[in-house]
Amino acid sequence: MEKSMVRNVAINFIGLILPTFVSLATVPAYIRLVGVERYGVVSLVWTLIGYFSILDLGMSMAAQHQIAKAHAAGDAEQRARVFWSAVWLNFATGVFGGFAIYAGAFLYTAYVSHSAPALQREVYLALPWLALAIPVANVSWVFAGAINAMERFGVYNANQTFGTFLFQLLPLGAAWIIAPNLQTVIAAAVIARLLAALLLARASFRLLGVRRIDWPKRQVANGLFRFGGWMLVSSITTMLTDSLDRVLLGAHLGARFVTYYTVPQNLVTRLNILPTAMVRTLFPRLSAIDRSDANGMTVTSLEFLNGVFTPLALFAMLVLQPFLHVWIGFDLAIASAPVGRILVIAVWLVGQASVMRILIQSQINPATAARAGLFQLPFFVALLWLGIERFGPVGAASVVALRALVDYAVLLWMSRVRARPIALDMLAHLAFLIAGLVLGHGIDAMTHPFETISAALLLALANATWSVLTRPALRALVSALAHKLIGRIHSPLKARSDA
Repeated sequence: MEKSMVRNVAINFIGLILPTFVSLATVPAYIRLVGVERYGVVSLVWTLIGYFSILDLGMSMAAQHQIAKAHAAGDAEQRARVFWSAVWLNFATGVFGGFAIYAGAFLYTAYVSHSAPALQREVYLALPWLALAIPVANVSWVFAGAINAMERFGVYNANQTFGTFLFQLLPLGAAWIIAPNLQTVIAAAVIARLLAALLLARASFRLLGVRRIDWPKRQVANGLFRFGGWMLVSSITTMLTDSLDRVLLGAHLGARFVTYYTVPQNLVTRLNILPTAMVRTLFPRLSAIDRSDANGMTVTSLEFLNGVFTPLALFAMLVLQPFLHVWIGFDLAIASAPVGRILVIAVWLVGQASVMRILIQSQINPATAARAGLFQLPFFVALLWLGIERFGPVGAASVVALRALVDYAVLLWMSRVRARPIALDMLAHLAFLIAGLVLGHGIDAMTHPFETISAALLLALANATWSVLTRPALRALVSALAHKLIGRIHSPLKARSDA
């Protein structure tokens, strides 16, 4: 894998993980300042805005794809045409969404929620700000897509991280200085989003060389809709499959079993940060290069992902139970750990499938990947229902892992690459993960936590060693990193000896 790609994956990884820590750190302060009920309303508000991301219509990914192709061809005018067409289309759908969320939130607060009258009044005062948040978010995604299309991930993540700091700290400061009510907190949050959008806009203008505002072009807009529509279908299918396990589990067994499932799920899905960083890095590059180069880059990227992600997944799988014991208590840890260990494999497989999916979306046709997800959906629902009925949360987790494996196999077949070496590499790493699953089931992690951690480290080290020994690209990368590290250590020592 190219050094520049590894550097970009690292930049995207850091850009994804930093906002997570910031968000977690500010939660207690928010609850103390605004109270539990108001914080719950704010959380629901941002969840609702997240659902309205569907109004992007896949436009930001479509723009990223087209801008990357135009940039590779050196066509600055086409870059600008795609950029402005996507901006205006997303602004229009964002304005529509703003009116919709204003009316919907008003009706929900008036007739469905059971909030106190004073809190309802605060919600009504915050509604105009809530409506403004939708077009701001919609346009921001196009700016972000344009920056990523130019592969300037450092610029994107610096702006995104600063925007997250603003989004978390500005409302907190406003609640402390002005008033701890909903209209103040939501207004400050939307202003923070607007400032972050302006920073992204300035960066995208500079990188694309945009010097004037232009109107959308019909032909360009049609192309964006065709590509973005199928990306939207893929996103909706993913949203459904990501939530059906919890919905069916709750409907069949009740809320207690949802807790046994959701607690480890929320924890292990944090591992998705690494494959997400990989996918974010790969998509614009795969969009810009020819098919043969894209195939080679995909193979080396999967090898890199396996070599780095599998040891992390093994370690997480084996230390999960003692961590849950400390975090949430003995009884819940005993019930949740088997579910979490299976979900680690599911997350690992989803990461593999994500790389194959973006190869298809960028090089073949996004409709192909979308149809694959749609075709699998009814079978997934039927198996999920059966698994929950027979085996409860463990059955649900097993079906999710099986679905991820099938999705990977289908996408690998549809990608038209040489599947045999890729599949063999994946299956070898999967064997390590299954060994970790068996080992985790056999060790009493509560009684022997240090032995469990030692076993996790040894198994992760064995997998990493196997990857380096069997994959020349990984071996070359490790060798280059080792030489660089030795050089940095040796230089100061030599300077001291010369002095």
